[in-house]
Order: sequence, then structure tokens, then C-alpha cells
Amino acid sequence: MAATGQEEDDIDHYEVLCLPSGEEGAALTIEQIEKSYRTQSRLRHPDKRPDDPNATADFQRLSSSYKLLRDESLRRQFDARLRARREAASRAAAAGVKRRKAVSDLEERERAAATGQPTDPGEVARREAKRKAADIQRELDEFRAAKQAAASGAASTSGHGDKKGGAPQDGVKTDKGKILKVSWDGSADSYTAAKLEELFQKFGKVEDIVIKTSKSRSRGSAIVVMGTKEAALLAIQNHFFLFPLTVAPVQESGGLPARSTQTHESRTSNVDGTGFSDLEASVFRKLQEAQKRKQSG
Repeated sequence: MAATGQEEDDIDHYEVLCLPSGEEGAALTIEQIEKSYRTQSRLRHPDKRPDDPNATADFQRLSSSYKLLRDESLRRQFDARLRARREAASRAAAAGVKRRKAVSDLEERERAAATGQPTDPGEVARREAKRKAADIQRELDEFRAAKQAAASGAASTSGHGDKKGGAPQDGVKTDKGKILKVSWDGSADSYTAAKLEELFQKFGKVEDIVIKTSKSRSRGSAIVVMGTKEAALLAIQNHFFLFPLTVAPVQESGGLPARSTQTHESRTSNVDGTGFSDLEASVFRKLQEAQKRKQSG
């Protein structure tokens, strides 16, 4: 008897009558159920299926399902059982998905433990951001060390005079014929040392470039030291190729700005050595980008 009851519980009476089941079946009217029963009884009557040994049992099941669905009380009970059956199946499916995911995660962790590599996407991203930040910091430290060494060398040269025997003075002694004063409309940021070097290399070797920091936003200036007096003279004679830059020789009172009397911090804030400006900007930009990625992660 128990087996028969269990078998009855598994029957979907809507499906027996070839009707939609679930919520759609619960919304069917008695007229729709009767119409489907009449159609199915004509098609599945045992007299129409003399060679089918299951025809009688099938027709009896059709009649039984029709009687149950016509009874409003029995139909409500069946709809409730059907709904509970669907919910149980849904929970079982969800539990199966969770079990499969748990097994997959466990296997992934075991593989990670064997290889020593993290598998959590967040942890992987954090390690990558930390690695990039360390690389950028190392690059920045190397840059600062190189710049400090270059500044220390310039200060030493200033303290002992030039190679021609000049006495120590406030400025760096050099051949004034090689020094050019360059100015332009706009702020000091309008031209970098690298850009000026690129322009003046057309006339000969460039030994040094010093961009002066000015509070004025309407005009910028720099000192360009050419490799020879001939190169400096060539740049003056062909200054129209450098428009809108203005190029002029340094006056007797001119010279390179004093470096020996300045601290390292003041030199880095007021002197833009050739090649340093663009590298410094690049390094700091990378550092800022890495910091932003770390914060967003």
C-alpha cells in the first residue's frame, strides 16, 4: 500500500490530461479541464487501442486524474503538494550547485597549496599591485640617488674653480662664449630640459641646460651651455629656426646660477638638469597610478 501511495504522489494529474502544470495548471478553469479530458478520452479509449496492453490502465489513470481535478478541494490539496514538490526540487538543485562549488573550491585550494600560488582573485590583484609599487619605488630610489650624485659633482666643481685655474666664486666658471640665454613667452613648464636639448643639438653638442624657476606665468627662461663657442655662435645666428624662443649671448655679469651655495633640495626645485625632468615626471606618475590601483582594489 505504501508503494502505491508513493506512486500516486508522483503522478502529475495535469500532465495525465496533457495540460500545463505548475502555476499555469492551477489557473485552469473546470471547462478547460473537461475539454481536455473529452479530447484525450476519445484518443486513448481502449477500444481505439486494441493492440496496446497498457491501454486500459492508461484510460483508468486518465479518468482518475480528471475526477481529482474536477473536485475543488482535492485539486487545491494536489496543487499544494505539487508546489511543495517543485520547491523541494529547487532546493535540492541549489544544494547540488553549492556542493559542486565547494568541491571545486577545495580542489582549487589543494592545487594552489601544491604549487604555492594564491587563487583568490583579490589576493592575486593585491600581490600584483604590491609588486608593481615595489618596482616603481626601486626605480624612484635609483633616480634620486643618480640625481643626488650629479648634484654633488656639480657642487664639488663649483668649490674648486674650473679647470683653467679660476678661483672659487659664487657661480660656476665656464667660457661665457659657450653660454646662451634662452627665453620664451609662457611659464617655465612650457619647455623641458630635454626639449631644449633636442632643439639646440641641431647646432652642436649641448653640455648643460638650466631652467630657471620664475614666479611669472607669462615668461620663462633658461641657460644653455653649448659644447663649443662655434656651436653657440651658430645657434645665435640661426635663432629664427628656434622661434618662438629668443636666443642671446650671456652678458659679462652672466653665468651659470650658483650651485655650491644651494642645498640639494633647492637645486632640485630650481634646476632642471638635462633628462631629469621627464624621468622624474614618469616615475612619479607611475607611483601615483600604482597607489590609485591599490586604493581601488
